[in-house]
Amino acid sequence: MGQLGLMASYSYGGTFGDGEDNIAAAGTRPEWTLCAFDPAARTEAGQPLMATSFAAFPFTIRANGRPMAMAGISVIGTRPEYRRQGLVRTIMTRAFAEQRERGQTLAGLWASQAAIYQRYGFSPAGLNRGYAIDTADIALLEASPDVEAKVTRHRPEAVLDSLREVYKQFIAQRTGYLHRGRSLWLNSVLDGGESAQNSASDKAQDGPVYAALVGPIEAPTGYAVYTLRAGRVAHRARPQEIKVRDMAWLDMSACRDLWRFFAKHDLVGRVVWPNAPMDDPAQGMMAEPRMLHTQDNEATWWRIVDAPNALAQRGYNTNAELVFKLDGDDLAPWNNGTWCLQTSADDATDSQVTPVKKPPELTLSIKTLTGLFSGMYGAQTLANWGMLHGEPEAIAKADALFATRHKPHCPDHY
Repeated sequence: MGQLGLMASYSYGGTFGDGEDNIAAAGTRPEWTLCAFDPAARTEAGQPLMATSFAAFPFTIRANGRPMAMAGISVIGTRPEYRRQGLVRTIMTRAFAEQRERGQTLAGLWASQAAIYQRYGFSPAGLNRGYAIDTADIALLEASPDVEAKVTRHRPEAVLDSLREVYKQFIAQRTGYLHRGRSLWLNSVLDGGESAQNSASDKAQDGPVYAALVGPIEAPTGYAVYTLRAGRVAHRARPQEIKVRDMAWLDMSACRDLWRFFAKHDLVGRVVWPNAPMDDPAQGMMAEPRMLHTQDNEATWWRIVDAPNALAQRGYNTNAELVFKLDGDDLAPWNNGTWCLQTSADDATDSQVTPVKKPPELTLSIKTLTGLFSGMYGAQTLANWGMLHGEPEAIAKADALFATRHKPHCPDHY
């Protein structure tokens, strides 16, 4: 695993840390990797030289109310002298076949460069909406007569079970969120807390990690995980910054209570939340939403690995039938063909996907289907872009069929 760590260190310029025992090496199991080696070249230790690295973490994600197995691809890198030889394409092709055998019907990643992964069929599956607002500008439209609930601050580790329960309920009907085990909570959300104050990572430099709970500890209705640090804002009276790492709520009252809690920090000149979902309600809650200084940034990318099974496992809002044709998938040729999708609006029941010999209502590529599948794009939008072809009635039906209850989002980087 030492070579994997060194490859990640060089390829990503130290993002995962430097040295053989960095985060990439320590957080990846050997059985999750699929790498290319040059037996004619040797490391200083006499091992065959790693030319290309690749890893896929076994995740479970939400897909419009239903769980699905996904391969979370990471640590892809090739030594410069081995690039432009098709090594990543070869590995990706084999990885898709192995993921299909494991029942991982989706693959996801955070793209270092979009151009690299679009040619492998990946499509955007969400955006990170970023906010940066002064506490003096947090003024809510009081659209409902809320009774403000008590918000209390805690060490995250002390209330982790409460955080996990709220998160579990929050993501139940959503799309793109990972099922977080304890280790993912500790490493992705809470890393940089009291136990990591001597770390040189950006997270540790943000300050200690806190958790704010709305309501009683035993049954909270919302939470925010955040850091607080002075000297981050060029303001003489409010030089502190709050950086939100994670936030979830079970009703809109709890969401408003969390914003009210942030507003009570009189010395904070900026509240930053870099990874809010696209459909976050803050835009509709603020009296001056422009003061959020909203910016949308690229986030996760998905790729359907096994189309018939992925479509059968996804959640839908309506019972419908759609015949469509997939072609041009040379990395996963089992996806090509004409398929009949019969959806079930019952989250407890799989939908049905069968090969058929009928004229298709829609024709599209695997990349286009992935964008439709995730809820990132609607069928009409994709048709407007020339990426999906069919009659207006079929396009309208696909729009309704693939609609998601929430916009796709994944706050966890992997």
